[in-house]
Amino acid sequence: MEFIPAKESRFIIWFFYWYTRLLLKLRFRSVSISQKYTPSKESSTVYFINHNYWWDGLLPLYLNNKLFKQKARALMEDKQMKEYPFFSRIGAFSINLNDPKSSISSLRYAVKSLQRPHSCLFIYPEGELVPPSNDNPTFKPGLSWMYKKTKGIDFVPIVFRIDHSKASKPDLFISIGEKVNFDKNMDSNELTILFEKEIMLLINQETE
Repeated sequence: MEFIPAKESRFIIWFFYWYTRLLLKLRFRSVSISQKYTPSKESSTVYFINHNYWWDGLLPLYLNNKLFKQKARALMEDKQMKEYPFFSRIGAFSINLNDPKSSISSLRYAVKSLQRPHSCLFIYPEGELVPPSNDNPTFKPGLSWMYKKTKGIDFVPIVFRIDHSKASKPDLFISIGEKVNFDKNMDSNELTILFEKEIMLLINQETE
């Protein structure tokens, strides 16, 4: 499948931010945000996130407009991009997870996007929607590849959790962790395990 680049539209970004705000008010009893990282005006950031909910496609735009205010882009599976082409207008671009060569091209595009001043990238390293679990997530290698290929970029974990236990409407919890500080000379597989543990640690802290 042909690569789909990001083609941002200010109007569509504005529209979907307010649309998402309205949806959150309608669908959730509360939205709670715990934030341990705030980008400086000079920072560029990769936010890596657990991928457990339908809402995952809209929440990065909401967080960026509300909190981070960076030049945001996001990796999205090409099948989803083809089904929902409007996502390219809010900064998403495609990745074909079944084609290693194509995946590397998308990751290079991601790294190039991060060279823009005060930019950010949202990535779901699991690569697909998976049910919430108490086990460590299983990440694909792209996140570690980018970590080793970039300099001066902050890598920050984010966890989304939806709790249905307390009322008829669920509660949404968003936890933004601290930037990681891993040795870039480590083996990619070891780095991937560390990234997985960062997400699991944030999940456990959030549920305590």
